[in-house]
Amino acid sequence: MKIITLFIALLFYLNTGFAQETVIRKHRLTDQITERISVLKSDKSTRQGLYQAVTEKNIAVASGSFNQDKKTGVWHFYDPQGRLLQNYDYTQKTLLFEAVEDTTSNLRYFVDKALTDSDRTAKPVKAGGRYFGYIPYLKVFKLPEALMSISRTASYAVIELLVSPGGRLADFKVHIFSGLTYHKVFNMSTDMPNEEDKIFIPATVNGDPIGCRIMMRCWIDNEGGLEIN
Repeated sequence: MKIITLFIALLFYLNTGFAQETVIRKHRLTDQITERISVLKSDKSTRQGLYQAVTEKNIAVASGSFNQDKKTGVWHFYDPQGRLLQNYDYTQKTLLFEAVEDTTSNLRYFVDKALTDSDRTAKPVKAGGRYFGYIPYLKVFKLPEALMSISRTASYAVIELLVSPGGRLADFKVHIFSGLTYHKVFNMSTDMPNEEDKIFIPATVNGDPIGCRIMMRCWIDNEGGLEIN
């Protein structure tokens, strides 16, 4: 009995000794979203442990865990009202749940193929859901100084993403519309800061992968950045 007790005590000591001490770091992801990230105390650039992204009303739009700076296990993604949009398992790289998308969505999907009523289609899916998953594409665009004076109420933006049949980001554009006639297109780099932002679950038609364009309507904030509802 003493041997068993000593063995358990030794295991506890070893686990405590090897446990990596963490601290919580806060980071402003967008004007509306703040990240709460558990990072190593010894290396604050390495994410380790729980992660949460919350709105100004303290509503979570993403929650999950990191292990040595990599997303692990099941993550949950919500819209800004707290409605569940997606569950994604980053360990198994498997989509567990995707909420039904209705006509109020800011996203539209287009394939270069004439579809019939009998075709079985599946849209492309981004890990992170239809809100949090698209924030990285918003963040890389800033309205040029020459256009900062355009009316925000009379203007809007459309992000256009081309996803290849292999599920890779193949093209990235930002369209700016203002008034009745103004339309300017900005060609963006597909070399996103994070590799995972280049990867999608591709669209399919009758079970076969197909290229698909995603069009996402956005509004332009006072600083020239893009936001989605």
